[in-house]
Amino acid sequence: MLEYVLLLVPVVFLVGSVYYAYKNVALGKKTRKAALVRQVASFAIVGTFCLITSLVAMAAGDESAAANPDLNKGISMIAAALATGISGIGGGIAVGGAAPAAIGATSEDPKAFGKALIFVALGEGVALYGLLVSILIISNV
Repeated sequence: MLEYVLLLVPVVFLVGSVYYAYKNVALGKKTRKAALVRQVASFAIVGTFCLITSLVAMAAGDESAAANPDLNKGISMIAAALATGISGIGGGIAVGGAAPAAIGATSEDPKAFGKALIFVALGEGVALYGLLVSILIISNV
């Protein structure tokens, strides 16, 4: 029964924080930036809770955590997910800034399309590098 409660706590927390942020933005109480910061903070809290809970459960068992291949595989999967996710967020921010500027430059001078496209592709390259790093991490498990 305790396992189900520990599984429900992060889900309820994240859903509640999304609902709270949506209501605050819809009512005009908080800005979108504050809602985004709140969402990132709640994600970090839930991630820390899940990691600590799993490490405590592993330490309470009979097996040594250092010699447990499941723990090593799990942590490497978390590292691969973080590499892909964070690089995807960075690539999205880069493309989000470069693409409108490229469209504006192309509308003023159609000859600038090739140069503008290169800058947009450089932003997408960040996400591809993160994906390659995560593939390398997964292949070494």
